[in-house]
Amino acid sequence: MKQYLTILLIALSSTVFAAEEKQVCHDRVGKDGKPITGKDGKVVQDCKTIKVHKKLEGTEVPVKK
Repeated sequence: MKQYLTILLIALSSTVFAAEEKQVCHDRVGKDGKPITGKDGKVVQDCKTIKVHKKLEGTEVPVKK
């Protein structure tokens, strides 16, 4: 029974705190500064998957006098 509860808690905690993921791609550039093209004539891209977190709103910090 404890095993089932442990597995359930791990599954719920991983889904609750998961951040949204976004894929970011940049064109690959050679040493001469020009974009690299593949065999099909398209520009080759390097892509990464990053996590996007929500920005929290806060109040302004009072200025010291």
